[in-house]
Amino acid sequence: MPTEFKNNEEGQRARERRRFYMNSDQGTVREDQNQQTYAQQHGVPRAEQLEAQYNLPDAAGFEGTPMTYDDVIRKTLISFAAVLLGAGVAVTLASMVPEFVMGMALVAVLAGFVLAMVNAFRREPNPGLILAYSLTQGFFLGAITWVFELMYPGVAFQAVTATLVVFGTVLALFKSGKVRATPKLTKFFLVATVAYLVFSLVNFGLVLFTDIGMFGMRAGWLGVAIGAFAILLATYSLVLDFTNIQEGVEAGVAQKYGWAAAFGLTASLVWLYIEILRVIVILRSMSD
Repeated sequence: MPTEFKNNEEGQRARERRRFYMNSDQGTVREDQNQQTYAQQHGVPRAEQLEAQYNLPDAAGFEGTPMTYDDVIRKTLISFAAVLLGAGVAVTLASMVPEFVMGMALVAVLAGFVLAMVNAFRREPNPGLILAYSLTQGFFLGAITWVFELMYPGVAFQAVTATLVVFGTVLALFKSGKVRATPKLTKFFLVATVAYLVFSLVNFGLVLFTDIGMFGMRAGWLGVAIGAFAILLATYSLVLDFTNIQEGVEAGVAQKYGWAAAFGLTASLVWLYIEILRVIVILRSMSD
């Protein structure tokens, strides 16, 4: 091939590789100096791009080990161990100084309510506060269960069994895909829960400061109906907990949020147990 033709061909290729653009404001044509290499044209980023990518957080927005189902189970078991510890302390003290325990149970339920609000609205989970909530709620559950067991023998076993059955059923249905949280149900749940919380606080005040009776406005069949509604709310709360755990694991959120999942499950199960225990006691009192 003649040298002149070869040089012309190479020059033409060089010109084709060079890119130009028009500056419409000035009416001039300028060469594009930011040309990509062959590697960049085929998806290989430049060094500064790689560095920027490594410095970016991942899709879940965290740095560290992601949350797993095993991690959530482990933290939930720790939380429930704290509940059982608190309940065991309450029952032990009740067998020795029963008059003292009921006063402590009142303090425990109020402290548990405050800790529940704090943990629910914290952006970052705090294991110490979560375990403190579990201990206080466990003490309260142990105290009231001991009292009701003296009045109506066997209610503790019935309430625990029913709670475990509901929990296992909801978990099985959720894993099978037959039960799922929906936006409409969740909106209704939030509104109903706030309304029920207000009602419960008013009823609790009536029980404490009036002679309305042990159940307040929740005596008789009305109390059974309200209790059944509350059990449904607590059950749907479990569905929301399972949904949050599943979405958190799939999104790869930080491992520390396993404590938030453990708190949610503990709070839902404590709520479910209290409502089931109350309904059983109301029914037993009506039958006597």
